Amino acid sequence: MELKTRKVVLVGTGFVGMSYAYAMLNQNVCDELVLIDIDRQRAEGEAMDLNHGLPFSGSHMKIHAGDYQDCADADLVAICAGAAQKPGEERTALLHRNAEVFRAIISPIVSSGFGGILLIATNPVDIMAHVAQTLSGFDSCRVIGTGTILDTARLRYQIGRFFRIDPRNVHAYVMGEHGESEFVPWSQAMVATKPVGLFMGENGSLNLGQMLQIETEVRDAAQKIILAKKATYYGIGMAMVRITRAVLGDEQSVLTVSTMMRGDYRLNQVYLGTPCIVGRRGVTGVVGLPLEQGEQAKLEHSAQILSGLYQGLRLS
Repeated sequence: MELKTRKVVLVGTGFVGMSYAYAMLNQNVCDELVLIDIDRQRAEGEAMDLNHGLPFSGSHMKIHAGDYQDCADADLVAICAGAAQKPGEERTALLHRNAEVFRAIISPIVSSGFGGILLIATNPVDIMAHVAQTLSGFDSCRVIGTGTILDTARLRYQIGRFFRIDPRNVHAYVMGEHGESEFVPWSQAMVATKPVGLFMGENGSLNLGQMLQIETEVRDAAQKIILAKKATYYGIGMAMVRITRAVLGDEQSVLTVSTMMRGDYRLNQVYLGTPCIVGRRGVTGVVGLPLEQGEQAKLEHSAQILSGLYQGLRLS
């Protein structure tokens, strides 16, 4: 019996792309990893460097530089290509530059006959995922943005640090835009099965002021990192691996990725971050949380911002 090879293609071998590739190697997520970059020599060098680590990894991955024809039989294509965010620059300022980059990337992927899942990490990620879906013509379930998965991880880390408890036992989400209008629906935040506001840890319970401080720290985390080291890449690289594992393993995991709203939360035709069920076919469902009225208003506000920016691109 012939076993199916798990094949992933990465487009863009910058800091984010290679953090993803390095984490993929260490976690032995796929059988074949193909690197594509406008600078072919760089992709070849990165593949060589990763291959030299194979004897230490316990992995049998086949890693090599390639071209868009390699997408034909891939299970997942991850796109990290695009302009980098500058210190003090909002993610949406990247929009027009990266939309042009995507025009050059999506067409050859589609032409290859690719039938798998597109994973978008390029910022502003919600709009870029929407751009990729429009340019590709793929069903929206097959085009996933990294959304607020990293913001959610940052939130759980901060809550876990406050209570001095394992973040994996914190169940809380960041929703909306991966950016300035994102928000935390605190009504849905739990430690184990207990609401965050009622949970008592070594530092007591979280009050409203502390919740707002944590939310601000989560929202501003990327800018602090960019000011300190010019870019963020380790966290998002590992977040991408988590999504990839969910797809390749058909896990049906709940992850806060960016997907198209089709009546969910009374929203339509806009990509934003919300808890979704992710598996082999991409996003197979949106988890409808019972948001409070103020939280629903924040989500709608975020959706309006994203929708307006997307419409301003005039892709058609």
